[in-house]
Formats: sequence, structure tokens, C-alpha cells
Amino acid sequence: MNKIRHHGRIAATLAALTLGTAGLTVLAPPSAHAADGPVAGDTVAKLPIASYSAMVVDSVHDRVYITDDRRDRVANQVHVYNFEGQKVGSLPTGTAPSGMALSTDGGTLYVSQSSGILAFDTVTQERTGFVFTAYDVGCPRDLAFAGGKEWHTETPYYSGCDTNQSWLYGASGTQSVNTGWNAAGRLRLTSGPEAPDRVVMAQSRSTGEPNPFLTTFDASGDTLVRGPERRFADSEGRGALDMKDVAQSADGRRVAVADAAHGTRLLDAADLSDAATAYQPLPEGATASAVAFSGDGKYIARGAAATGSTVDLLVQPADPADGTAPLEFAFEGALDGDRIAPRGLGWSKDGARLFAVTTNSYGNEYWLHVIQPPAAQYDSRFTGTLSTTPAQPVVGEPLGIRGRLELDGPVPTEPVRVTAVRHDANGDRKAAPAEVDADGSFTVLDVPSLVGDATYTVSFTGDITHRPAEDITLSVTVAKAPTTITLTAPAEATKSAGLTITGTLTGQGRALPAGITLSVQRTDRKGTGTLTSAGVAPDGTFTVNDLPRAVGQVTYEVGYSGDDLHSASTASATVRVRN
Repeated sequence: MNKIRHHGRIAATLAALTLGTAGLTVLAPPSAHAADGPVAGDTVAKLPIASYSAMVVDSVHDRVYITDDRRDRVANQVHVYNFEGQKVGSLPTGTAPSGMALSTDGGTLYVSQSSGILAFDTVTQERTGFVFTAYDVGCPRDLAFAGGKEWHTETPYYSGCDTNQSWLYGASGTQSVNTGWNAAGRLRLTSGPEAPDRVVMAQSRSTGEPNPFLTTFDASGDTLVRGPERRFADSEGRGALDMKDVAQSADGRRVAVADAAHGTRLLDAADLSDAATAYQPLPEGATASAVAFSGDGKYIARGAAATGSTVDLLVQPADPADGTAPLEFAFEGALDGDRIAPRGLGWSKDGARLFAVTTNSYGNEYWLHVIQPPAAQYDSRFTGTLSTTPAQPVVGEPLGIRGRLELDGPVPTEPVRVTAVRHDANGDRKAAPAEVDADGSFTVLDVPSLVGDATYTVSFTGDITHRPAEDITLSVTVAKAPTTITLTAPAEATKSAGLTITGTLTGQGRALPAGITLSVQRTDRKGTGTLTSAGVAPDGTFTVNDLPRAVGQVTYEVGYSGDDLHSASTASATVRVRN
């Protein structure tokens, strides 16, 4: 798994990532075939806004448009950036702009302000039109462009913008037209060239509605025709949607929802039912805030609000069934923001750039990140066979699973990681990820907990640059941990005085069980007999006392029969006995 951690522009990196002073750089993992390859970078620009409303990416003219969400009617421009993160101009507005939508051909940018809807030519950057809205209020308007027409929301109040009734309007010439569709609270609109006749409308949970909706409209005709509607609460009112962002896949067949209550939902656009395969959960402590599909259909970006080093952004294949590990970003620094802002993600059409708006924990500072994921993926493979160190695995003792991973592509400066899962009679257990050395070798460490057969499956799930490798397995037999008995006995003794032998029982692996007793046998010229067993103290020590029955060479053998996790052991000592 690849992870980038921002912290004051100095980052601790994992896997194949490294941070430079001028920006973030992703380097591919080690390879036996060095070659020039793609490099991913992160350029950051501080935005001159104290709140945030919308971002539109114009891939035809390489422009990014950003609006403030101020409701004091003072802000009066749309900020314009190029694809390198440089501000290249602004579009003047009469009052505070909020929503934006781009025409399907990219030729016109629609911008809402309190008194109407502005239209700008994206080539000349000149204003070309104006639609008078039904109300002149400070509540932000969401915009969409579908069916060759502009659509916008309207909240006809001066306060309670997030909780009062909102309406959906279209436009006819220079006048807005009420479609009749309305609902409580602020309504969010989504549209795009991937489904040019579709408007997606979602009700924000901030309205206080216990079970907000998500629906779509067909805008291809003269009137909007509502399609499927979805509410997410179960019969007990649980699971309701807390929508922060909506995105449509490049082919228009999927709708992804950034749900602050339940992560990233993936839906079939035809009926808004759950897709057969879902995305993996966001990291613990991360709350979904934004989502965007790349225009080429390959990737999805999932943004989150999280604290500290918890991941705020995942970039991964758009197909949730693809096992490639995501590229992760954790924004922690005062110069980068702390989290992804709601609706703060957008891609270029070719998928070569991801634009991310981050904010601080107070929500009063904003940054624009221009992220360039690698454009190509390379193959990966495990070579040779797996082996273990030591050769004989022992229960309760560290075991190294050794192997080699080969990756095509550029030579890295930082290692990648592989994972391993042990399967035995107790089920599956995942070992800690292991770093791959520069020559491709790796050692996964594990401590077997059960005697018997076990199988290790080692995996490399890939990253944004490399496809996953086919898993490799190794079957082993885990033995009991050995035990050792040491004895200290006198060289000579007398029958009348008797003798004392002391000793210690030690075992490898897990701790020996309490209450152990050791067998004691005595062999002399009269034969072999069993003596009273010796109890073992918690520190492993024990004592054997005896009054010999015969003179001459007497041998004492002490034995431990073993337990579920430890093997048996014996030790002997010979004493010369005199009268």
C-alpha cells in the first residue's frame, strides 16, 4: 500500500513514495528491468478564499474554476487556475458566486450569484449571458447542465439556507422556470458529459430530514422526468444517507456517493441499487467527504475528513473488484490542509491530473492540490519459491518466510511491501507487511501459534503503478517447541547421608504451563525403579532428593513428557555411591 503523509511539506513516506521540497513525488517500486517511467507529483496552491462552494475542471482549455461559499454578497469573482496550479485570472461577478456547471462541450461556464445565473465563454473568459432568477437572495445555488440546458436550485429565503424548502428551476431564455420539483433543505445537483441528459439530485442530511433521498432526472425532453429514487434507512431508521458528494462513472452506469455516515456507496445508475461489489471501507477514523471518477474511466478518487496521520485521500481503480492497493494521501501540514473539503475532487478528462481542494480543521483556509498519478501500470511477479528461516518452523518461535518479488518499471528509491496470510486449523491470520529490499528479496515474519500443518500465502496487491502479482504459497509443518533439562549432581555421595540433585527445565516458544511435574528414575546394580516425581517451580527449577539403596554407579534420569506446545525432553546424571 502506498501512502503519502504531508506534514509541513516534510513527509514520512511508506511504500513507493517520497516527498521533495518542491512537491510530492511517487516513485515506482524495485524492478529487475530499470526504465524511464511515469512520476506522480503533487503541486499545492493556497486559495484566496475563506470558504468553499464548488470546483469545475475544464479539460478542453486546461482550466480549473473555484468559487467561494460566502453568503455576505461581498465576494465577487470566480478564481481561475491552470492545470499547473497557477492562478491565471478571475471571472467577475456582481455578488458572491456559489454554484457552477460546465456545458457538455466545455464552451460555456455557468455561475450562480445571488441575483441570477451568469454565463461565460471559456475561450474568451467573457460574460455571454444572464438568467434572472426568481429570487434575489444570499442562499447558494447548486447548478447542473444536462439535456443541453442549465438547471439550478432556489431557496427563496434570506436565512435558513440549509433547512428551508428548496426548488429546482430550469431556464428559458433569460428567465428561470420552476420545474415544480422541491424538497426540504439544500439540494445538491450533479451532472456531467458521462451522462449528458442526466441530473442527479440529492437531499442534504443537514436539513434535519431523518431519511434524505437521492434521485435522478432525465433532461432530454422539454420537461424533467424523474427516474429512480433511493432512500437508505432501514425499517428501524438506521443507515440513512449523509451525502457530501456524488459522482458518475465515465460510462454513466454507476453513481458513487460520499456518505459521511457509511463511506463510499457505489450504486447502479439504472435503479440506484447497491452495486454487486462495494469499495473497501475507508480507514478507521476517516469520514467520506468527496468522490470523483477519472474521465478515462480507470480510477476513482475518494476523499475524507480525518485527523492526524489518518488517510484523507485514496486513489484506486474504479472497478472495486480490482485488487490493486490504493495510493493514499494523509494531509497533516499547515501548508497543505488537513482534509479533503466536501465536493473537493475533480479529474481531467484524460485522467492525468486529479484536482483536490483541502481545508483545515476550522474550515476557513483552503488549498488546491494538483496530483498527477502515474499514467502507466507495469507487471509484477514472484520469482523462485518461498523458504523459511529456520528450516523447521516451531510453534511460538519467530519464523521468516523468505521470497523474491520482481517488478517491471522504474528503479525505486523506497521499498514496496508484501503481505502474507497463515492458514492453519484455527483459520486465517494476516502477518505484518514486509518491505521488499532493493534486490527484490523480502522476509515476512510470523509466529506460528498451532502445531501441525500450515500454509502461507504471500501477496503483492499492486499499487497505482503496478498490477497485482499472482499469489505464491508455501506449506509447512509446525513442530512443538523444544524443551531442555539441565541437572547439577554431586560426583559422589554416601548411602547414609543421601544426595540432592538440582535442575532447571526451560522451553522455547510460549511459556511452559504451570504445575509441571517431572518423572525421576534411578538405575543401580539392583535394577531400575521410579522415584517420587519432582515438582517444577515457576522459574523452572526443581530438586530431586534420594537415599541410595546400593553402592556403586547410580544413574538418575529426569524426564518431561511435554505438552500441547512443547516437546518432551530428558536428562541424566551419574553419582558414585559409597557406604
